[in-house]
Amino acid sequence: MKRIAAGVLALGLMATTASADIKIGAIVAETGPASALGDPEAKTIRMMVDALNAKGGIKGEKVRLVLYDDGADPSKAKTFATRLVEDDEVVAMVGGTTSGSSMAILAVAEEAKVPFISLAGAIEIIDPVKPYVFKTPHTDRMACLKIFADMKARGLTKVGLISGTDGFGASMRVQCLAVAKASGIEIVADETYGPKDADMTPQLINMRNTPGIQAILNSGFGQGPATITRNHQQIGLTLPLYQSHGVASNAFIELAGAKTAEGVRLPGTALLVGELLSPDDPQKPVVLAYKASFEAAAGAPVSTFGGYAHDAMRILIDAMGRASSSKPAALRDAIEATSGLVGTTGTYSYSPTDHLGLDLSAFRILEIRDGGWKLVN
Repeated sequence: MKRIAAGVLALGLMATTASADIKIGAIVAETGPASALGDPEAKTIRMMVDALNAKGGIKGEKVRLVLYDDGADPSKAKTFATRLVEDDEVVAMVGGTTSGSSMAILAVAEEAKVPFISLAGAIEIIDPVKPYVFKTPHTDRMACLKIFADMKARGLTKVGLISGTDGFGASMRVQCLAVAKASGIEIVADETYGPKDADMTPQLINMRNTPGIQAILNSGFGQGPATITRNHQQIGLTLPLYQSHGVASNAFIELAGAKTAEGVRLPGTALLVGELLSPDDPQKPVVLAYKASFEAAAGAPVSTFGGYAHDAMRILIDAMGRASSSKPAALRDAIEATSGLVGTTGTYSYSPTDHLGLDLSAFRILEIRDGGWKLVN
């Protein structure tokens, strides 16, 4: 498909013919600053709808996908969500590549009472629980807890925190500060950077000069983490560097440089280390099947973010198969009743009080070694 700039793209991309019976919507950042996340999400969603229809659809009804590209712009995400509900009359939505876009979409979903499965990380998306809103990625609070547990196991308790001022980075910063003390971690430095900053050397020098500092954690996604990784090496810092789950993809290694990123740790999903999983790991067959299908269809490596879309679609398709009807309220109830569904990110069990459905064990600590991912635990 010919790529069109995010600000111009406003066409519904249909995965099947116009005679489809069930309409679902998607809004992702296929272009723009978060395209490294949104592009594999879009490819995955299209691929899974095509595969579903090739098998006969849902109870004999074909599924029609209407997909919009918001370019990571929350205002466009809200506009497209309104269009999906009012004009396209979809029965469910997936997407929201970034936390900002997800927050904009969920406001529409809740008002219209159309189920929405978010692909973004902020805990605010599902806490407090909103009746029609679910999500597939781990929360930023969970990422902080997983990282801090690994740090403490290594004897690293005095930590410098550097965070992007975008929605993702700001949210994770708040969550890390909130759980640090209870995790046995002392935040001894707290720096920030803007989404367009091209050099974080001053902040890293401030950290290097902080007495007692033992490690650095960056809460951010996009270009910033790669810049920090390069700056970390350029000024000769030897402090262990941790990144967020927002950069858990091969694209980050390529952007930062394999040698530069050597030794960086972050919380990620089983998808990045599928071949390294034990034979009895329930995620292994799911991860390897998605990896094979995506890479054959897209001609590119899988990413964590495509995995989030895979899981959202897997949850939605499973719910459509179980629901009493394809009406939004029935689909919402079926999604909330999801139990023991194995995805690339973890095993999901939603409930009326939990619209994430994952626990901390679904996260894996990964380390970059020799240009690839090593499973730490």
